[in-house]
Amino acid sequence: MRITLADPAAFTPQYDHELAHALALAGADVRLVTSRFRFGEIPAADGYERVEAFYPLSSRLFRRSKLRLPVKAAEHPLGMRALAAAARRADVVHFQWLAWPQLDERLLAAPGFRSLRGSAAGGTPTVFTAHDLLPRRSAARAAMWQRLLQGFDRVVVHSERGRATLTGLGVAEERLRVIPHPVFPSSPVLAADPGRNLLCLGVIRPYKGLLDAIAAVKQVPGARLVVAGDPMEPIDHYREAAGDLAEWRLGYLSDAEIDATLAETAVALFPYRAELDQSGALLRALGAGVPAVVYDVGGLGDPIRTFGAGRVVEPGDVKGFARAIRELLTGDALAEARAGAARARAELTWAASARAHLAVYEEIAR
Repeated sequence: MRITLADPAAFTPQYDHELAHALALAGADVRLVTSRFRFGEIPAADGYERVEAFYPLSSRLFRRSKLRLPVKAAEHPLGMRALAAAARRADVVHFQWLAWPQLDERLLAAPGFRSLRGSAAGGTPTVFTAHDLLPRRSAARAAMWQRLLQGFDRVVVHSERGRATLTGLGVAEERLRVIPHPVFPSSPVLAADPGRNLLCLGVIRPYKGLLDAIAAVKQVPGARLVVAGDPMEPIDHYREAAGDLAEWRLGYLSDAEIDATLAETAVALFPYRAELDQSGALLRALGAGVPAVVYDVGGLGDPIRTFGAGRVVEPGDVKGFARAIRELLTGDALAEARAGAARARAELTWAASARAHLAVYEEIAR
């Protein structure tokens, strides 16, 4: 089966790589159409073809400068034309993200893009994964997303809560499929006694709830917080709130740097707001054997409950979040939660995800 994966802006290069590699190992002919990742090294393509057809200039000339946007806007239709050409040679096109949904809605209605419109419009069958149930930059445009999602033959979510959310948005139940997000496995040597070292991992954005994490950690005697990730917002107010409590490891961390940080972590913290279905950073922590405390939003609580890999707390309950951290740092609770994280690593595999995706593709392949 010929599969074209699309992540135009390289939002999730690690996820793209792992899924493409697993699909190739399962026998699929996989092409990933994406752009150059601007913030660090990514794994080399292994068993599949990576085509960096999007944003050849803006992804190289700029990092996060606003000057990038007009260049990106000019380049986007050219990337979509390259993707449409790849789609004509594929059995299924699987969008991981739409990089510019407001523009994509118009482009997909234009001549020359028929192959990306899904089988109902006479194009190549299409799949979309709703990693963010309503992407943050365009969440207010619910009607636009209703129209876009209706054009896909199948929509993948990572949790039953994600399925319910999109059903409520008007996506037909028969077109939704739940495929759990796999872990990102690694094997750091975890400290036998990590003390009370706590971690907030991942890109720093407003929805990550960092102020809640800081407030909770202040209620855990002797705790130390590490904040590791690349800021996508001003962080002075976070630094002021944390004071001497936190150590800041800022920037895009390499895999080795993340593993070193996880190795000394007792518990990872994810007090997120309800804007996404699953967290790659959470699955990175579990994949290293580190348990977590999470707010019960999207599908974050699913692997924690299923495998006993930490604690799940009602959203916004900072006192409950602090209490959950203290529980995990008491007696045998941490060892039990580490064992739960190891179970998640053993069961939430990319091979299992590839099999589930291939089953979805076979339902719609031309």
